[in-house]
Amino acid sequence: RMQEYDIIVLGTGFKECVLSGLMSLSGKKVLHIDRNPFYGGESASISPLEELYKKFKVPGPAKSMRPGKEWNIDLIPKFFLANGESLVLFISECDLSMCIKQGKYTKSPPQRKRPTLQVLLFSRRFRKLLLFAMNFDLRNPCTYQDVNPQKTTTRDLFSSYDLGLDVMEFTGHAIALHSSESYLDQPCVETIRRIRLYAESLSRHNSSPYIYPVYGLGELPQGFARLSAEYGGTFLLNKAVDEIVMENGKVTAVKSEGKLFHCKQLICDPSYVPNRVRRVGRAIRAICLLNHPVKNTHDASSCQIIIPQAQVNRKSDIYISVVSYAHNVTCDGMYIATVSTTAETSNPEKEVQPALELLEPIMQKSVKPLINNMLVPNEDGRKSQIFVSRSYDATNHCEAECEDIKDLYQRITGAELCFRGSQRHQSHNSDDE
Repeated sequence: RMQEYDIIVLGTGFKECVLSGLMSLSGKKVLHIDRNPFYGGESASISPLEELYKKFKVPGPAKSMRPGKEWNIDLIPKFFLANGESLVLFISECDLSMCIKQGKYTKSPPQRKRPTLQVLLFSRRFRKLLLFAMNFDLRNPCTYQDVNPQKTTTRDLFSSYDLGLDVMEFTGHAIALHSSESYLDQPCVETIRRIRLYAESLSRHNSSPYIYPVYGLGELPQGFARLSAEYGGTFLLNKAVDEIVMENGKVTAVKSEGKLFHCKQLICDPSYVPNRVRRVGRAIRAICLLNHPVKNTHDASSCQIIIPQAQVNRKSDIYISVVSYAHNVTCDGMYIATVSTTAETSNPEKEVQPALELLEPIMQKSVKPLINNMLVPNEDGRKSQIFVSRSYDATNHCEAECEDIKDLYQRITGAELCFRGSQRHQSHNSDDE
């Protein structure tokens, strides 16, 4: 007899597992299927280290990098903003966030004692912009200060505070985390929100607004899978999906290895429905193994480095994420650095070269950068009841993934997902705070 479920989820990526857990928690009967024998899908963690070398198709690893079981290498590493819309898990702080300015590092957040850009960022003009962002409340026009958040462009907002080009670039890319210059001519409301989020995240830690899971991102899908199972969710790993059964344009069942599983709704990653998605770009990632901290980072055990697109004559930024033994993802004294960007040419190795030069000497790196198509669904899923997540972008922070989860949840349930309870708006009244 055909088995019946409220929702079937295909793929055990981070977003799919979060949604599976949320649906089970709300009382839905959930079946979760993955064609792979492991959790994580496209964003899985590789362990032991020998498996990564097989993926690189090179011999190794060296004896100094063993035992291999102490390594957990995330294929798509993503930092979480400490006050961002993500759930509270066992996490470890990222030590440092940095931005490249004319070939030199500038720390984010800047410190008063440091020269050049740091001094500019602590100028009175920038502090006034920061206070404006911290006091801004979209529901309260009294906080707008003659700025129309839906019409005033970010370029005009920055100009009204007389910010220099260097400070504008740093604020837009290292603080607001925009990956290109297009944000400058868009309404400033989103940039204001991002500046405030960064500042609130920074207030939770001393050195960086970012956090990263201990043992790597691979633990997150499994954690939410356990949550789903605790509330009645059923998981089938290493099961092929033969067919998605439709009736009158609406999903009715999934056929897996000859068995039919009935459902009212279907959630999946793009790989399960290639005819329902389109490519909007390609993400390049190069994984590098190091036996030293990145130079000029004060021997930080982890860091994020952003190379703004204007510094390397590109349309999109280049990101470097570094984690290490401090996160229990390598053996003692070792580091994992991942370089990522959006492909703009047919020569991905050349595109990531500016970042690779910052990491030298490199013990081992992927012979060729890993290429992932960035796919988005063709429709919102309300008619077919098939809800498809977006592929992971080239950034090394998780804000886009959290936004996708919220959007999917709203379309699936018709209700808004809030990661946390409402917080009282706090006022910041002076430059001295």
